[in-house]
Amino acid sequence: MSTPTETAPTIGRIVHYKLSGHDVSMINLESMQSFGGQGVIRSPAKLGDVLPAIITRTYEGSGTAVNLQVFLDGNHSYWATSRSQGTDHGQWSWPPRA
Repeated sequence: MSTPTETAPTIGRIVHYKLSGHDVSMINLESMQSFGGQGVIRSPAKLGDVLPAIITRTYEGSGTAVNLQVFLDGNHSYWATSRSQGTDHGQWSWPPRA
């Protein structure tokens, strides 16, 4: 049986995503704008926050590069594109086994 670190990323899988400084800037910019006619309500995003995300696209031949919809603690999400697997800011990882 394969372990999560050996598993290829596939569309629909839930992963953890660590916010980068650029991500936080973009999220905060979006928060100042209207979201579908209603204000954005969420907890503040901070550098290094680890949040759940769903893989929305994989790239054949790119190893672990994926697009993600990152679920923020509030009423909207963040689209993170072309992100690789790892433990640094701006990277995704498999959730630990419970």
